[in-house]
Amino acid sequence: MPKVIIEPLKGYPLEIASVTSMTDDGGSTGELRKELKVMAPGDLRRHILAFSDAPQWKKDLWNMRFGSQEFPGGHKGHNFGNLFLAGLCTQLKDCKDMLAECCAFMQVEKRFRPLPATLGDVALCAELENGQIIEGESEIDVPKMHDPSLKIKKVFLKDPAKAYEPVLEEIAQADALIFGPGDMYSSLIPCFLARGIKKAIKESSAKKILVCNVMNKHGETDDFTVEDFTRETEKYIGTRLDFVLYNKFFPNEATISSAKESDDSVASPVAFGYPLDEKKFIAADLAVKGGVNHDPKKTAEMLWKLIN
Repeated sequence: MPKVIIEPLKGYPLEIASVTSMTDDGGSTGELRKELKVMAPGDLRRHILAFSDAPQWKKDLWNMRFGSQEFPGGHKGHNFGNLFLAGLCTQLKDCKDMLAECCAFMQVEKRFRPLPATLGDVALCAELENGQIIEGESEIDVPKMHDPSLKIKKVFLKDPAKAYEPVLEEIAQADALIFGPGDMYSSLIPCFLARGIKKAIKESSAKKILVCNVMNKHGETDDFTVEDFTRETEKYIGTRLDFVLYNKFFPNEATISSAKESDDSVASPVAFGYPLDEKKFIAADLAVKGGVNHDPKKTAEMLWKLIN
């Protein structure tokens, strides 16, 4: 979402609030959560960077890694932005103050507001089709201890957590709510799980727009179609989507094979069946030429049309 949605939409006359789930428990983020008992900084760091108008040296510093300590999953060292966020959490105690200081340092305009879905110490769990329960976003994201061929039946928070109040306020005031793109069960749906968010989305009069993934992810959405992404999203938000934006041109076989070689989580293209309601399901050329990812410029142009 940061690169495909936030960065390109910055150029349009919009106020944008972005929400991240705060369930990340891997790498630098996971270690800082355990050691300092702070909220997950990693995804917030990426959202702040996407909104930033800081000079390049600050952006490079924000992403710079320090140290050679290796964490589970092969991650090494801590990211400067993660340390900055974690340090402010321990010093300021108040989330609004922490976000204000981060946004000031990274020169984020007031019309852009990166927000955590919850301030709770949350752990993401998934129930598989065989009834097995797995815990941790990092395990759902990159299966190491369970069989990735087993379909995910549902995801939930280990312990209930209430939504961060400013998120509910933003949803109530929004003209459009954009969901995705991103990993369905480890990135997108977790944003809806904090208590109050589903209700706020359901009651919102905003246009509700899903940006469907270009490719499926092994271990999460193997063989999913556009309709599957739609059904799962609507189940967790408790209401119907107004628009589903999806890529109508499949990458060629050579491109797909190359993507699978460099990333073993890449599965098949997200297919679509007919007939689809063309008033709701919006087909467009959304992928990067010669690639398997969204083209930010083309995606933003289509979203701008739908928002208006």
